[in-house]
Amino acid sequence: MSATTAPASSPYFAVRQEWLDRVKEPIIEPDLPIVDPHHHLWDRPGWRYLLDELLADTNAGHNIVGTVFVQCRAMHRADGPEALRPVGETEFVNGVAAMAASGGYGKSKICAGIVGTTDFRLGAGVQEVLEAHIRAGGGRFRGIRHISAWDADPTVGTPGYAPPPGMLGHADFRDGFSRLAPMGLTFDAWLYHTQIDDLTSLARAFPDTQIVLDHVGGPLAIGPYAGQRDAVFPVWAKAIRELATCPNAHVKLGGLGMRINGYDFHLKTDPPTAQTLADAWRPYIETCIEAFGTSRCMFESNFPVDKGSYSYAAYWNACKILAKNASADDKANLFSRTAARFYRLDL
Repeated sequence: MSATTAPASSPYFAVRQEWLDRVKEPIIEPDLPIVDPHHHLWDRPGWRYLLDELLADTNAGHNIVGTVFVQCRAMHRADGPEALRPVGETEFVNGVAAMAASGGYGKSKICAGIVGTTDFRLGAGVQEVLEAHIRAGGGRFRGIRHISAWDADPTVGTPGYAPPPGMLGHADFRDGFSRLAPMGLTFDAWLYHTQIDDLTSLARAFPDTQIVLDHVGGPLAIGPYAGQRDAVFPVWAKAIRELATCPNAHVKLGGLGMRINGYDFHLKTDPPTAQTLADAWRPYIETCIEAFGTSRCMFESNFPVDKGSYSYAAYWNACKILAKNASADDKANLFSRTAARFYRLDL
């Protein structure tokens, strides 16, 4: 097993570099500046994705000028107060960012923004954790992701992580959440399409908190949703349009290579071409852009999670195909400007 392959016990598809290498396509618009606002770093049993592995992807031909790291429960402290252990992840990522900032690894500002985690159910206790993240982030810490993805069918969720249903509406969660805006911090929401309305309620209750919905809102197509894509889509689309009525809400366009999305790219003899990806995703991407406008939409890779389904180069080529007819201003928003503005990146 290679150091970049998801083990059999992982909820993600295995990364097979030799399979990804079977399709090589010319890079579309190689000079277009891109900020990748959603990737992870980790060193897990059988699967390492650290700076070297990330650079192998970001240097694949597209012009990646900066990135944002999003929490993935990596490098938490092994001891100390439980609430403060996730600060270890911010410390780790800030070290990686400092390496990249040295200029010795290329021009891209890797991890220019850092999104960590805390348990908002701590209420007032969240304040101490947020302050610790900010100190550990070296000026790069931008916000929190507290995963709330839940479904009644346990086969849908991530093994080992089971948030309670309706968490975004709980009083203790909202007490902790209320600490973000006064500290200038943002919120990344990861949930399933059945929960988007919960996020809309949260966004309306906290209009001063900048919120971004990850992975186009997690449209489910496995378990009880398998074979139901046509039925799920209008439910998802209605919820997306309602969320878009909240001026403080944004959306990330990507994350559709996961197991939960029900595509079978990983089962094919060859990996998907960029055109194949664009054709599959077009209804979701166009619905989000129509609802939110390009000033509140940002393409995201979600690597290495999605790497089991397609290559980094193919993903960004697919995005460029989807944005082929967009104006120069809209392209700038989708590929870099919205992300840089939301995460306050100095690029």
